Amino acid sequence: MSAEIADPVTGWGRTAPTAAARLVRPRSYEETVRAVRDCGTRGGIPRGLGRAYGDAAQNAGGSLIDMTALDRVVRVDAEAGTVACEAGISLQRLMEVLLPLGWFLPVTPGTRQITIGGAIGSDIHGGNHPASGSFSRHVLSLDLLTSDGDIRTVVPGTPLFNATAGGMGLTGVILAATFRLHRVETSLMSVDTERASDLDDLMARLTASECRHRHRYSVGWLDLLASGSSLGRAVLTRGEHAPLAALSARSPARRQPLAFRPGRLPGAPSYVPEGLLGRTTVGLLNELWYRRAPRRRTGELRPISAFFHPLDGVPHWNRLYGRGGFVRYQFVVGDGQEDVLIRIVRRIVRRGCPSLLALLKRFGVGDPGWLSFPMAGWTLSLDIPTGRTGLGPFLDELDEDVAAAGGRVCLAKDSRLRPELLAAMYPRLDEFRALRAELDPRGVFVSDLSRRLSI
Repeated sequence: MSAEIADPVTGWGRTAPTAAARLVRPRSYEETVRAVRDCGTRGGIPRGLGRAYGDAAQNAGGSLIDMTALDRVVRVDAEAGTVACEAGISLQRLMEVLLPLGWFLPVTPGTRQITIGGAIGSDIHGGNHPASGSFSRHVLSLDLLTSDGDIRTVVPGTPLFNATAGGMGLTGVILAATFRLHRVETSLMSVDTERASDLDDLMARLTASECRHRHRYSVGWLDLLASGSSLGRAVLTRGEHAPLAALSARSPARRQPLAFRPGRLPGAPSYVPEGLLGRTTVGLLNELWYRRAPRRRTGELRPISAFFHPLDGVPHWNRLYGRGGFVRYQFVVGDGQEDVLIRIVRRIVRRGCPSLLALLKRFGVGDPGWLSFPMAGWTLSLDIPTGRTGLGPFLDELDEDVAAAGGRVCLAKDSRLRPELLAAMYPRLDEFRALRAELDPRGVFVSDLSRRLSI
């Protein structure tokens, strides 16, 4: 087991840096048990590939338990469509193993550079939430190392499972998991793309798509610098896994329909001038993106990597926001609260927040995780450079609107929510706190997020 002092440590948004954390990298279950026992007075928190945007996988002055060395595929049942694997394996590595066998992950977010432990700990969601729910819905069992050094097999329907799924690593270290997969015939997606003239148009199209069940995955990209009659204009992208029959006899992909070869572009430089993605630049890029999108195109074939994870092709793309980083702000409001969503979008547009990545999606029925983010309704996520004057108070006001509407912000993306709003957003917070106090009375598992929000 290796150990070193990591200084500083940040999330993917590069905000709220942590000082002097002790980074330990166990290579076995036994070493992980020892790492937990040796955490010290400042405790420890498991960490994967560092793609949580905020401070969920940081622990100032304490331990970070890097799980990426525990990355084995233990068993694939190609008949039943299940896989058992260690928690440190990345989604990309799983795709490399599973796609040639005709299986895909049941849920994937906008990056494949996260671990299975992180996928469960943050209960990730994707563009197929109305049909498939979040990741925990597909987990059959997991092995959890708790603060007393015991390794427990945890199954759905139990309080410990519901606390761990979406629990941000605060119930223990996930060591391994078994979960269901989704059958596919190719590593391509059949994609429909169309423009929406404004926010009302986009919401109507997303709702219609959900009702018709024609597309497993749907997401709308918004231009949050467009105003007036173009407020909320968008490009709507919907997709389904392409069947083998969709490939023509002459298609090169016909020879290897399940090949997975994600491309890569040059990485972002280590130094990027501050303000590169300011209002002028983002406005021009948004205009270009919207104008280049087809008014309507159906059945375009795209590789899985290009459809789900386009930014993974640009290593270190988070550097484009400069040294100050960016805030990934994501919230959800329930069905019937569309007026709140529209009001928030209007406020963001008036504020002139230069968000290059603003995505609107539908959520279906929420999953049982006590701190899981999704709930039935509408979720909007956007990236905002931290240098914007008055950004903190502005987002605080949006938080209050979201909480008053019975919505919530995503903890895996958060680095700045005020603790007094947390209980209103997550009504089962007291149950989570009570179970955590019983399970971990010495407070071994702790993070900057848990300290900031008094979880």
